[in-house]
Amino acid sequence: LVADRLRAEIQQSKPFQSLEQEATLNLIRTASLMEQIGVAVLKPHGLSLSQYNVLRILRGAGEHGLKCSAVAERMITRDPDVTRLFDRLERERLITRQRSSDDRRVVNVKISDAGTRLLATLDEPMHAANRNAMNHMGREKMTQLIELLEGARGSAVLGFETAFEDA
Repeated sequence: LVADRLRAEIQQSKPFQSLEQEATLNLIRTASLMEQIGVAVLKPHGLSLSQYNVLRILRGAGEHGLKCSAVAERMITRDPDVTRLFDRLERERLITRQRSSDDRRVVNVKISDAGTRLLATLDEPMHAANRNAMNHMGREKMTQLIELLEGARGSAVLGFETAFEDA
């Protein structure tokens, strides 16, 4: 059965405690696999997924760049040490940082020409990896998957927030 696929993959003999647990574990397992695919594409270029994410955010921000805090807020996965990410990308000359003349506490970050060129070389391989992993579903099922994941994320955020209101 397709429903037992995850149990077989993780070699679990007992049934899951609930359908919600099985769905959550399927989501985590799938996300982990997708992460491994992304890591494999980026590894030859010396980038982590978080660094790649920062570069994409900055490319999208345009020539004015963003405040460091704004980049951190936009990241797909939260990274507790964004400063270290910026340090490495700056050492590799993929980004530039500059203190604001108005407020010295604010640091603006921009993608460099080298960072833009690197992303351009990665656009197609990353797109191909995503396409290869997902295109078996077809457009209708992918749209449905997106809607389901967005719904789950919204419920998870709401549940997370309300769980700590009573604490």
